Amino acid sequence: MKTDSQLQKDVFDELSWAPDIEHGHIGVTARDGVITLSGHAPNYAMKLAAERAARRVHGVKAVAQEIEVRFASDPKTSDDEIAQRIVHMFAWNVSIPHDKIQVKVEKGYVTLTGEAEWNYQKLAAWRAASQINGVLGVMSNITVRQRPTAHDVREKIIAALKRSAEVDATAIEVRVDGSTVRLGGSVHGWNERRVAEQAAWAAPGVLSVEDNIVLA
Repeated sequence: MKTDSQLQKDVFDELSWAPDIEHGHIGVTARDGVITLSGHAPNYAMKLAAERAARRVHGVKAVAQEIEVRFASDPKTSDDEIAQRIVHMFAWNVSIPHDKIQVKVEKGYVTLTGEAEWNYQKLAAWRAASQINGVLGVMSNITVRQRPTAHDVREKIIAALKRSAEVDATAIEVRVDGSTVRLGGSVHGWNERRVAEQAAWAAPGVLSVEDNIVLA
């Protein structure tokens, strides 16, 4: 006797095998030999085809038919359709980091998770999801990445210099202006200067380093 999980898999495989069934929007559950088909189909014929496919599987005792017929002209308001439309809209919106945001839709309610570099990106994702037909509400759990302050960057660079046995940290000046680090002071050799540059480049948020260190 097949287990529910095996029976569920066999029915799903049969739906996938049938050439006249678009199985991507059909869900299958099994319990004590009873198969429940859910989701939606583009026409009544496909709904019946899905039921026939399920009944062909050995071990199926009964089929509960809950597939909804959705014509192409009908509003796309099922959870999977809403999710697909949101993902598609995100991909076309340059203000949204679509590859870093996950979308979940449950009974018309959308939950957004992931990470954004800026708060305007988080707001853009919320607005885009809210505009989709069929959405009943949007919960945004997107986190905005904490950007380091100039003081934090400077302190991290100085700490890295102090940890290094190859450089005298007290002889090097560090200034941070936005994403630019400016190094000053003096060192005794080119290797010390290289170590100082590497420490500056390793700090988070640094896009450029101006090395004004001189050789003593």
